[in-house]
Amino acid sequence: MATELTRNFSIIAHIDHGKTTLSDRLLEFTQTISEREKQDQLLDAMDLEREKGITIKSHPVAMQYTAKDGVTYRLNLLDTPGHVDFSYEVARSLAACEGAILMVDAAQGVEAQTMANLHLAMGQNLIIIPVLNKIDLPAADVDKCKQQLEDILAIPAEDAIPASAKNGIGIEEILEAVVARVPAPIENEDKLLRASVFDSVYDAYRGVISYVRVFSGTIRKRQRIKLFATGKTYEVKEVGVFTPKMTERDELIAGDVGYVIANMKSADEAKIGDTLTDATHPCPEALPGYKEIQPMVFSGIYPVDSSDYEGLKTAMGKLQINDAAFSYSSESSTALGFGFRCGFLGLLHMEIIQERLRREFNMDVISTYPSVIYEVTKTSGEDVIVDNPSFLPEPQEIQEIREPMVKVYLMIPGEYIGDMMALVMEKRGDVVHTETIDDTRVMLTCELPLSEILVDFNDRMKSMTRGYGSMDYEHHGYRPAKMVKMDMLIASEPVEAFSTIVHRDKAEGYGRALALKLKEVIPQQLFVVAIQACIGGKIVASERISAMRKNVTAKCYGGDITRKRKLLEKQKKGKEKMKQFGKVSIPQEAFIKVLKSGD
Repeated sequence: MATELTRNFSIIAHIDHGKTTLSDRLLEFTQTISEREKQDQLLDAMDLEREKGITIKSHPVAMQYTAKDGVTYRLNLLDTPGHVDFSYEVARSLAACEGAILMVDAAQGVEAQTMANLHLAMGQNLIIIPVLNKIDLPAADVDKCKQQLEDILAIPAEDAIPASAKNGIGIEEILEAVVARVPAPIENEDKLLRASVFDSVYDAYRGVISYVRVFSGTIRKRQRIKLFATGKTYEVKEVGVFTPKMTERDELIAGDVGYVIANMKSADEAKIGDTLTDATHPCPEALPGYKEIQPMVFSGIYPVDSSDYEGLKTAMGKLQINDAAFSYSSESSTALGFGFRCGFLGLLHMEIIQERLRREFNMDVISTYPSVIYEVTKTSGEDVIVDNPSFLPEPQEIQEIREPMVKVYLMIPGEYIGDMMALVMEKRGDVVHTETIDDTRVMLTCELPLSEILVDFNDRMKSMTRGYGSMDYEHHGYRPAKMVKMDMLIASEPVEAFSTIVHRDKAEGYGRALALKLKEVIPQQLFVVAIQACIGGKIVASERISAMRKNVTAKCYGGDITRKRKLLEKQKKGKEKMKQFGKVSIPQEAFIKVLKSGD
């Protein structure tokens, strides 16, 4: 089909505003899928996506639509994830489009991630088509949402299309708006092949399948292509489009969105955002916007049963092939045995990887407390990157530690602003800007350390605002901080599984809480066991587990009290000796209980 009859667009929205439901209706209306193939959340392939109601992987699909003017257009829809952890994937998908449908839930209004995704789309200079979804709900307030579009997002209210994706209201109007408002792709005059890789998946039989948007030129079978990031060349085995299943084509032309199968063996070779060009007549420069994906959160993942180590290694290798943002390397711990140090884009990404290991590979795993990357300047002037507490240099060698910061956007009902500010300050953050959105809601812009929002910030924000709050964050550089390494000593022996990097002001409270938790799970020994939280040789918190006692005087009846004293004294000496030579063996269940309660 001619390039001028092609329209490339994506759907952007906050989580649960009906993005996937709308894509289902569009596929049905354009008869891209038959009645037999119909199912809810068609583009969400994973069970996990269906259960959680979120999109994790982006799924493109090509549709044929005959407009009211009688002309048939090819519409390429690029479904995108909604969560902040996958914002790079969203940005790459948006870069492959000329327009975006911005969905706003008419009952909820504009949310934090609505704004974040809109800013990404505007940064790519896309045409925005606003859609007010769920207008059939009793709680829907269309007039208020239109006012928010104008006041917050600076989008004219008359451009908004009222719709209900669930009931199929307004679907034709949305398709007509896409045809009328979204411009056709413009091909580069030199006609050299330029295609952007916006995603990739791994197939056990065919190797890496790259999802591409062709900006200029043509890709055909048996053509030799080259990737800019690696400089490697490959022969194209197959090209095609998604309808939504993969459908082979003879060629992909400028403006097309489809897939390319070349003889690539691993996902490392097809980097997201990379430019694909002809090997014999390459284009002079790569398309803009490519960057390496950097993990932001690290955690150790260990098999509960050490005999599963090889199985876990295989499972992680398979996961990485389908998720280039996930990284892992081997590590061992005296307490937990052999495992892996894994890097994730964020907390949701970490949760999804662990859930996929459990479901898809039947792996029973335990994860250590999540940590972030710190930048350390040593007294020698050398800069080091630390993602694991055990790699932190000695205190006397450290000149400065810098921790990663995030800019957090919180959209909350106005009555909870005091509680929210208190939570931000408790997490060592600052409220930079407060903006009133409408008569009921405010938006707080805050700067917080990434380590503070990792574990319970979102949960506490949700419970504090009765579920009406929403948050979005972006990375905001590094800032010097008084960070220290805290070790847990059990019977004077450090246990590195519980070592962590914490802020100096919070170390005492954290150490006391962890010591109490350990006291509950470590079984009694025949001698007193001291549990101590220690920072550079200084004990900041301590608990003790009393000794298990045998009643040595039970057999002593009658006679003088001195006989009993003698036996007790003998027992006391034995316990002192045992304390010198005895080792505390901490059962694996104790580690699992402590680390899981820290989640």
